[in-house]
Amino acid sequence: MKVPFSWLKDYVDIDITAQELADKLFSCGFEVEELIYLGEKIDRVVVGEVKSLTPHPDSDHMQVCIVDCGEYGENLQIVTGAPNVYVGMKTPCALDNSTVVESNPAMLEKNPSGIKKIKKGKLRGVESFGMLCSGEELGINDDYIEGAEVNGLLDLPKDAPVGEDVKKIVGLDDYIFDISITANRPDCQCVLGIAREVSAVLKKPLKEPKYTYTERETNASGIEVEVLAPDLCPRYVGHYVEDIKEGVSPAWLRKRLVLSGIRSISPIVDITNFVLLEMGQPMHAFDAKDINGNKIVVRRAQNGEKITTLDEKEFTLTSENLVICDGDKPVALAGIMGGLNSEIKSTTKNVFFESAKFARDSVRKTSRTLGQSSDSSSRFEKGVDAYTNALGMARALHLIEELGCGVVTNMHRDVCAVDLTPRTMTASIAKINALLGIEVPKAEMEDILTRLHFKPQIDGDTLTVEIPGYRDDVDGYPDLAEEIIRMYGYEHITPTFLEKASVTGGGLTDAQKRELHIKTALCKQGFSEAYNYSFYSPKDLELMKIPENGLERNAVKILNPISEELSIMRTFLAPSMLQNAVRNIRRGNDEGRLFEIANIYIPNGEGVQPIEKKHLVLGIWGGKNDFFDMKGAIERLSSLLHVELKYERAEKSYLHPGISANVLFDKEIIGCFGELDPAISLALGLDKKVYLGELDLSAIENQADDSIRYTNLPKFPAMQRDLALLADEELTCEQVEEVLLHSCKYVTQAQLFDVYRGGQVPTGKKSMAFTLTFTPDNTTEKAFTPETLDGFVKKILNNLKFKLGIELR
Repeated sequence: MKVPFSWLKDYVDIDITAQELADKLFSCGFEVEELIYLGEKIDRVVVGEVKSLTPHPDSDHMQVCIVDCGEYGENLQIVTGAPNVYVGMKTPCALDNSTVVESNPAMLEKNPSGIKKIKKGKLRGVESFGMLCSGEELGINDDYIEGAEVNGLLDLPKDAPVGEDVKKIVGLDDYIFDISITANRPDCQCVLGIAREVSAVLKKPLKEPKYTYTERETNASGIEVEVLAPDLCPRYVGHYVEDIKEGVSPAWLRKRLVLSGIRSISPIVDITNFVLLEMGQPMHAFDAKDINGNKIVVRRAQNGEKITTLDEKEFTLTSENLVICDGDKPVALAGIMGGLNSEIKSTTKNVFFESAKFARDSVRKTSRTLGQSSDSSSRFEKGVDAYTNALGMARALHLIEELGCGVVTNMHRDVCAVDLTPRTMTASIAKINALLGIEVPKAEMEDILTRLHFKPQIDGDTLTVEIPGYRDDVDGYPDLAEEIIRMYGYEHITPTFLEKASVTGGGLTDAQKRELHIKTALCKQGFSEAYNYSFYSPKDLELMKIPENGLERNAVKILNPISEELSIMRTFLAPSMLQNAVRNIRRGNDEGRLFEIANIYIPNGEGVQPIEKKHLVLGIWGGKNDFFDMKGAIERLSSLLHVELKYERAEKSYLHPGISANVLFDKEIIGCFGELDPAISLALGLDKKVYLGELDLSAIENQADDSIRYTNLPKFPAMQRDLALLADEELTCEQVEEVLLHSCKYVTQAQLFDVYRGGQVPTGKKSMAFTLTFTPDNTTEKAFTPETLDGFVKKILNNLKFKLGIELR
């Protein structure tokens, strides 16, 4: 929230500096993220009066001026080429060694700071001791001061003191507070809201804006208001204003708007923007002649209904969108933007003002779904209270009367579905003090709550307050305790241990340590960790070709999703990892390895929290990476956790049917990995192969053990023997390896190094060549001999023949 210092002074007599006020706001719970000085780029620029003009001897358009700058020099010679300079003109004068705003685009590329240094020098042989400035060189426009946008020098008011710092004259001697507003304080999303806090913290009276106006009879046909969705629009206030006059808003109004980053448009539009900034109440003005049927209807949109907003964008709506309609059609997206068909034009004579409260979740959902946002929608998303609806309308009508840009009529509409009776609340002072852990004097409590407009009354231990209509966040004595302590001062709190507190060793749990070891091991293999949302789109399941009866489709649906793209909780992690890979490839990251450890969510019945299971997903793409890189990463994980994993051919909808495998633990499938289905790669336009793998970590964590194990080195060296085996075509390497490793206790490794088909190998058979490593254990009394190995091999071949029908080739 950006708040001009000068605007705050309209409501509170502030007698401290901007820096001191920033500290005060921080002490009562409002962080000033940045304090911006508007005149930061302007230095040594003063008001100068042109005393005389002489044509430049070597130029047909330049003139030599004698300028009076008061204490900085009464007869400064300055050369200018401005066409509007004249004797007696008061204009900004940049002295020697001054700085102004760099306005030349070519120079901005070389000097991104945007500051231009002015030094004395010669212009075509004539000395110039400074520069006379335009509004552009001060970085201002006509909303700061009239004439700032002319093609020439800025003509300052005749009463501007000679030698005065020009920042004070044009309004640049001001600060902007960029304040971080917490989610529970939407009432402070406006200048008046911050002014209330400043008033309380400085113990100064608050000068409320003026809300008075005079209504006049009107002969216009009445405009009726009907709210068909009171759950989404609890209050709708409308007022008819006629005899609208075109013109220019007064300087003070334009100045307030421009300091907040808004350009002046017309008096009516400026008033709606001003009330938004001042009161925090978004408003809209409809051209009354465009309201067909003299009727305003607030309702849910019909599916397929269309509207074109003020920025000329057309949207197709659904029943989840709230619209403001006339008797025939939508004329505004509720809480977001008006329709092009009812905008204020130069020919507008009569308007119907709108001030309403819209449900924050409705505005947020429509804004996200349609990709349309505005200053109004950002306010409604944070929360606008029903109390401010009428107050904002009254403020706007007062300004219309003050500016003389329209006639306020007696046609007023207020459709309200909420109780506007002020809420009262009682609380125990003892409970408040117990919560704070200190004793706050009753008189201090009463004073603080009075300054915050809570109208407190104390009777013994009972505190009774009337909650202001704009403080929807206060709902219980802990909230009152917070209000009291932030004004009383957090420095009064003495840090103490909780009553039953004890000192603990801290550190990570065994599960956290194990997860950290897994992450470290993956990082050592070149993987980087990814973080994704815990939800995705139903379209992701379509992309992954999950069948209609697939378990992955049994997902937890989010009641109020941000958008359809994030509407279901993840039942497996592969879609998120695929999107990570796609995003990297499309942005030129042609090779990469990512992993993510996160929970998946399985529905557990109506009204019951879903089952959460921890999964690991891996993604590899590009370079020389292939299926076996993914398998190697999983095998490293198996070795780290000391769990035995098996593999078998997989049939997964999103993986290549011939380059994929299931991962088994205790004969149960706990995951799969493989190359992405080529059809999906083609649909995504990928020119790199992508490999995905996913494991259910929760299935193995009970038996996993990532502790370091030590074994004695064997007394005798290991020996190797190569075997070429003739096996049936359908046998897998996993099946053969299992028999090889379990046929002899001394076989510590069986590594496939060749597969051959054709030639001397019969049809339906294949030749598989393995290197077997025989390692003596601690009970072996002497080294293995070739004869010993022959005996081991004979036993292995017998087992292969008996179990798999394999023979030695």
